[in-house]
Amino acid sequence: MINKLTLEKIQKETEAYDALLLAVTKTHPEEVLREAYALGLRHFGENKVQELESKALLLPNDIQWHLIGHLQTNKIKMCVPHTHLIHSVDSQKLIDTIQKEGERQNKRIDILLQLHIAQESTKFGLTEQELESLCGYISDQSFSNITIKGLMGMASLTSDTNQIRNEFKSLRRLFERYSKQFTLPPFDWKEVSMGMTSDYKIALEEGSTMIRVGSAIFGTR
Repeated sequence: MINKLTLEKIQKETEAYDALLLAVTKTHPEEVLREAYALGLRHFGENKVQELESKALLLPNDIQWHLIGHLQTNKIKMCVPHTHLIHSVDSQKLIDTIQKEGERQNKRIDILLQLHIAQESTKFGLTEQELESLCGYISDQSFSNITIKGLMGMASLTSDTNQIRNEFKSLRRLFERYSKQFTLPPFDWKEVSMGMTSDYKIALEEGSTMIRVGSAIFGTR
């Protein structure tokens, strides 16, 4: 059951910062997503490619699907036809495979580069050094089927709001730096995807353009 009052509150907060609300729909059934759609939500986020694909085939085709979970190269073929934005690209191998699949399917794919900003080893993402190296590699290639739209990161799971804020600040600083350093295609810096149910308010204050909210809207499963 969708918490409509909470959804309206988050929508207003997001609009106040001119940001996008991405509804994290992972594990929720089709009927719940249809309710979210009826309430005006159009950007849905899924963790798993198989779940994204199956829901995309059942639900209205004007929904913009986002892959926010870790992506394996062997799932890219399934991911490309349905995905509006891939948030979780963190290696040269993924970049190369997405480009090849984009060529094969004659589609241009928008992606975000995922940064490891948390003080937790279990989270995925590039280090700052790896980001610089990867951006240099991308700029030296002729990638015609991908567009780098920005950065994504997840803050530490902690009650220390100062730590969370500093992690978001670091991601926003990297976005500002690299958007000035790498200005030619396939770079088109627009998005800083950061902030989830527990910390989206801090993320908005620190310059997020896209928050990923699930349990505050849909409850837990």
